[in-house]
Amino acid sequence: MLISLAIRNVVLIDKLDLEFAAGLTILSGETGAGKSILLDSLGLLLGNRADVSLIRTAEDRLTVTGVFSLPAQSSAFWREIKENELEIQDEVVIRRVLNRDGRGKIFINDQPITLKLLKELGSYLVEIHGQFDNQGLLDTAKHLDILDRYGGYTKNLEETKEAYCRYTKAYQEFKTAEEQHFAALKDEDNIRHWADELRKLKPVAGEEDELNARRLEIMNSEKLIESLNFAYGSLTQSADVISLIRHAQSAVDRANSVVGGKYQDIADILEQTLINAEEAVRQIEDASSLLSYNQNEAENIEQRLFALRALARKHGTDINSLPQKLEEFEKLLQSFSTSDENISRLHGVSEKYRLEYLEKAKILSDLRHKAAAKLDKAVAQELPALKMEKAKFVTEIKTLPDTSFGAKGGDYVCFSVATNPNSPQGPLNKIASGGELARFMLALKVNLKSENDNMTMIFDEVDSGIGGATAQAVGNRLKRLSSSAQVLIVTHSPQVAACGDEHFKVEKKTINDITTTYVRRLSLEERKEEIARMLSGSVITDEARAAADVLIKAKG
Repeated sequence: MLISLAIRNVVLIDKLDLEFAAGLTILSGETGAGKSILLDSLGLLLGNRADVSLIRTAEDRLTVTGVFSLPAQSSAFWREIKENELEIQDEVVIRRVLNRDGRGKIFINDQPITLKLLKELGSYLVEIHGQFDNQGLLDTAKHLDILDRYGGYTKNLEETKEAYCRYTKAYQEFKTAEEQHFAALKDEDNIRHWADELRKLKPVAGEEDELNARRLEIMNSEKLIESLNFAYGSLTQSADVISLIRHAQSAVDRANSVVGGKYQDIADILEQTLINAEEAVRQIEDASSLLSYNQNEAENIEQRLFALRALARKHGTDINSLPQKLEEFEKLLQSFSTSDENISRLHGVSEKYRLEYLEKAKILSDLRHKAAAKLDKAVAQELPALKMEKAKFVTEIKTLPDTSFGAKGGDYVCFSVATNPNSPQGPLNKIASGGELARFMLALKVNLKSENDNMTMIFDEVDSGIGGATAQAVGNRLKRLSSSAQVLIVTHSPQVAACGDEHFKVEKKTINDITTTYVRRLSLEERKEEIARMLSGSVITDEARAAADVLIKAKG
C-alpha cells in the first residue's frame, strides 16, 4: 500500500508531500490542473521511462520518493528481494533522481538498483489502469495467469511445471544421445581406421622417455665402453685392487690372532670393501657386454619416435596419451553396438514423462474450465448493476498444438465480450468502447484477487463516458474493491467521487508568471463543495450542493 509520496521539481510541481490511507481515495480537479503529473511521478517509481522534460523549468533535477507498506511475505516481491540480496525491514522506500544532463539514480531503502529491477518490484506494489490502458486485464498475454490466480489451484500449477521440467530434461537427454549416435556413425570408418593404427603401433605410457634415453645411450656407446674399460682396468689390472684388499685382510687377520680379535671392525670393513669391489667389477663386465653400437636399433628407435609423434599430432595429444586415445576409440566402437539400446531406453523414459506431463496438463485444463465457468457467472452477476445486462462475458479456453505446450500446460486463455445479444464475441479490448471497458474491467476486478492483497490500484478516469446510475454503480464497485486493496482514482464523475473515503483536489495557480500545481486533502465540507462543482460546473448552485450532500450520504 502506498503510504506517502514526495515530489520535487516535476513539471508544475515544485514541492509536494502527500500521505495516503487505505480504502478509496479520490483525486479530482479541473482539466489541466496537473492530475496526470501525479501519475507521471508515481510512474517514475514503478520503472517508467524518465525524460528531462519532466524536470521543472529552471531546476537542475527532479526527485520522487514513495513509501510503501510491505507486501505479504509469500509474494513474488519478496522472491525478487531475496534473489537480489536487498535489505528490506519495516517499509519499502523507493527514490528516483533525474538530473538535467539525463543521468539518474534509483534507490530502494538507500540501496542502488537497476531500472529493470525497479519495474519488477513496482509491478508487485502498484497496478495502474487507464481508460485506454492496454496492460493488465486488457493484455491477453496475461489472461491465463489471471484465471489461474482466480482458480487458486497453485499446487496443480506447480505439479504441471515440475512434470514439464522432468519431461523436457529427459527428452533433451534422448535427443542429445540420438544426435551423438548419428554423428558418431558418420565417423565410424575413421574411428576404426584410427584404432587400427594405434593397435598396430601399440603405444605404451612413458615410452617416449625410454626411447629417448636408449637413443642417447646408443649415440654415446663408444665413450661409455671406453669409460667402463678404464674403470675395469683400474680395479683389476693397474693396481689389482682386489688382490691388495685380500693382502690387507690377511695382515689384519694375523694381527687379530695376536690380540684376540681387537681389530675385527677393520677386518669387517675390508670384507665389505672386497665384496663391493668384486660386485663393481662384475657389473662393469655386465654393462660392457651389453654395450654395443647397433645401427639398425638406432634407426628403429628413430622410426618409432617419428611414428608416435605423427599420431600424437594427428589426434591433438602427446605421445604418453596415445594409449588413452586408443582406449577412447575402443569404447566408441563398442558403443556403436550398445547405443541403439541406450537410445531406446532414453526414449522410453522421455515418453513416460511426456505422458505424465500430459496427464497433469489435462487435470489443470479441467480446473481452468471450472474456474472459467465460475468467473463468467460472477462477472455476469455484476453487469446488470453496471447497466450492461445485455452484455456477455466469456472466458475462452483453447487447446494449443502439442508443440506449444509448456510449463503452464497447453491452454490459451482470452477474455471475450459481446456488448449486445446479436453481437459476436470478441477480445475485450477490441469489442468494448471506453466506458464499457471501464465497467467490464471493474466487474472483473471485484471478482479477482491480486497476488498481493495489500497492493495499490490506481484508476485514471476509467469512469469516462458514463454518468448517472451507471457512474454510481462504478463508484460502488470501486468502493467494494477498496475493501481488499488500496484504490486511488482520478475522476471527473461526482457519483464516483462521492464514494471515496478520502478526497484530494488538484489545483493550478499562477503567481508572478510562475504556474504551480498544488494538491490538498479536502475536509467533509470541502468535499461537498468539490462534488457540487463537478455536478454544476463553474457556478455552484444550492441545488448542486444539496445533490452533493445526498451523494455523499448514499455512498456504499
